[in-house]
Amino acid sequence: MWEALDDFYWTYQSLIHAIGVNGILALSVYVVLAVGQLSLGQAAFMGVGAYTGALLTVKFGVPFGVSMVAAALVPALLALVVGGPTLRLTGVYLAIATIGLGEITRIVFLNWDYAGGALGLSNIPERGGIAAIYGTLAVLLVGLTLVARSRVGRAMEAMREDEAAAGVMGVNLPRYRLVALVVSSAMAGVAGCLSAHVSSFIGPNEYGFEAAVTILSYALLGGIGSPLAPVLGSTILTLLPEVLRPLADFRLMVNGLIIVLAVLFMPRGILPWRIARTG
Repeated sequence: MWEALDDFYWTYQSLIHAIGVNGILALSVYVVLAVGQLSLGQAAFMGVGAYTGALLTVKFGVPFGVSMVAAALVPALLALVVGGPTLRLTGVYLAIATIGLGEITRIVFLNWDYAGGALGLSNIPERGGIAAIYGTLAVLLVGLTLVARSRVGRAMEAMREDEAAAGVMGVNLPRYRLVALVVSSAMAGVAGCLSAHVSSFIGPNEYGFEAAVTILSYALLGGIGSPLAPVLGSTILTLLPEVLRPLADFRLMVNGLIIVLAVLFMPRGILPWRIARTG
């Protein structure tokens, strides 16, 4: 039995890692959406975390734990700096602004010779692995579930459902928005660092607009009724290409069709709000 499990792990190692990393990314975008903000900057923050952690490990031989902390702090500081101007925007305008942030970040990585430039950064030592990825995912999932059931969670729900009413009730809207952006960016940075140290390579084009939309789609598919919902969405979307592999060239089309149908017929996600709230 153990031999069979070992064979399964080594066969699907990359997929297992991707499910965990994408689960963390799904939680990061959940935090922003939970306060009623639409951000497409998670891929940029993931990239900042990936490059921060990888450079510290490759260039300076820093221990993996320290690289992880730095990979959380640097994107968080970036979010703190850009949060003031961008969080005055709402809805599609905020989304456009964060797309711009993502493109700026990608161009910086693309032209930064010290970090490999267009060729990316390779030979990143393998660190962390499945234990670090799923340990981080579990801690974040439990932590955010506890927050969702607390007074802070109720304030976030009020902001998401009716921002004006939440403000009248005394919720400090700018503070909640900024904290949500900073926390979510730190989570995305950690996901980037974990991913970099299991794939052994990162490149600037991995953190562009396509990645940003993919991360957002995790929450669109799963819903934001609870932290578990977007993780479920990310797991499904990560597994779909593998499940649809027999369809060859048609698998991307079927993948997209499934997402469109899910959003059309389950606008609150596949894990409905009432079920998520009572679960």
